[in-house]
Amino acid sequence: MKSIATCAAILCLVTAMTSGCKKDNSNSGGQPATPTNPTTPTTPVQSDVAMWLTQPDQAALLAKQNRALNFSTILNNNPTITVDDSQAYQTIDGFGFCLTGGSASLINSLPSDQKDKLLNELFTTADNGIGISYIRISIGASDLSANTFTYDDPSFNQATDVDLKNFTIDQERTDLIPVLKKIIALNPSIKILGSPWTAPIWMKSNNSYKGGSLLPQYYNAYARYFVKYIQAMKAEGITIDAITPQNEPLNPYNNPSMVMQADEQANFIKNNLGPAFKAANITTKIIAYDHNTDRTDYPLTVLSDAGANPYVDGSAFHLYSGSISALSPVHDAYPAKNIYFTEQWIDGKNGTFAGDLQWHVNNLIIGATRNWSRNVIEWNLAADQNFNPHTAGGCSTCQGAITISPAITRNVSYYIIAHASKFVPAGSTRIASNTSDTLPNVAFKTPDGKKVLIVLNTNSSLSQTFNITYGGKSVTAVLGSGSVATFVW
Repeated sequence: MKSIATCAAILCLVTAMTSGCKKDNSNSGGQPATPTNPTTPTTPVQSDVAMWLTQPDQAALLAKQNRALNFSTILNNNPTITVDDSQAYQTIDGFGFCLTGGSASLINSLPSDQKDKLLNELFTTADNGIGISYIRISIGASDLSANTFTYDDPSFNQATDVDLKNFTIDQERTDLIPVLKKIIALNPSIKILGSPWTAPIWMKSNNSYKGGSLLPQYYNAYARYFVKYIQAMKAEGITIDAITPQNEPLNPYNNPSMVMQADEQANFIKNNLGPAFKAANITTKIIAYDHNTDRTDYPLTVLSDAGANPYVDGSAFHLYSGSISALSPVHDAYPAKNIYFTEQWIDGKNGTFAGDLQWHVNNLIIGATRNWSRNVIEWNLAADQNFNPHTAGGCSTCQGAITISPAITRNVSYYIIAHASKFVPAGSTRIASNTSDTLPNVAFKTPDGKKVLIVLNTNSSLSQTFNITYGGKSVTAVLGSGSVATFVW
């Protein structure tokens, strides 16, 4: 990749447009290099609008630009993105990743100083941190755990445990809980979503970690399982903000996995889970579905159930099939219920940095939030260079936001999320901005009144010059083909 790195260096020297260029030593899988220091100092220019840029060739990776973007009464024929904070939409809960069991074990295995430095970078905005504000964890094992387990696995001489006497979260005390405690110390307000990949196998129709369904005679026991989980985590100082009753309830092929049909989920929530939370004074949100946008009939079925509806905060979605635009009709049908986006993977073997950057920013950072999602969670926070750990039959090519081998490499989803998480803290509000086919964008107003505009150039070959208009004045910006920029003023 010498030619790309050379071009990037020349670009810095000749144009002095960036305050920091990044060396590209990516491999064919699209793994970008660790950010490096600027090679040439530049004199900062006066600018009303700050701009951070990521380019598809990785010449710039979340690099702050040294460009004079000053508001004035511009008159030109450029396309114009008008930002209007008089029109406000949903509140934003945050942006982040799933802290899988595998992620936690890799992070926790780092030397303490390196671990602390990494967690500061990920979960604060100090010293160029990216400010992750929302994480998802698995309740028991996910397919990106080293082994399958739940919090109430039967002992060798006990087939069932209806009283949950064997319930324990001790398996999480090695890695997940210590890492979570460090994260909470850095960001006490971080939101944590818990999702099970399976119920304990003795509750299931096939007595297996993979596939099967929850037997009705164990609905009550499973509701109490959630209660005990939330209480056990709380005892460790970890507040679970929300849960989904089942990850990908229509997918029986993962390991672990469990099928839960829409009517089953509605019955479980209204007759067992919701009442159990109420009786235990648990305020953790219950979020329905947690699967692809091609089956919005599922969350609509749950929300239309008069008994389940009062217990349900909203619906969660993935985008392995379907369209991101399907979120808006669910919101429109039940505007008092929230929308969440909770998972999307990066294919570490077949993906490309440029292709993944454009697709994920367009569909998730921009698409999900423009369709009412309060958050965006990418899939795995960390994996090793061989996409481990994972269960037998679990995802074997899921790339982490970072690769720990043990050196740390920042991959494409790190930058996808960072373009929002660094600048749009929890409590921000999505505001109006017009969009186009080649300049999709989304705008936010932060709690301290800053305006944030994230723009993607989807033109396959050309840079685009465009105006950003706010309050009757405009700045003119240029964005290269396939690049994404975050503008802040």
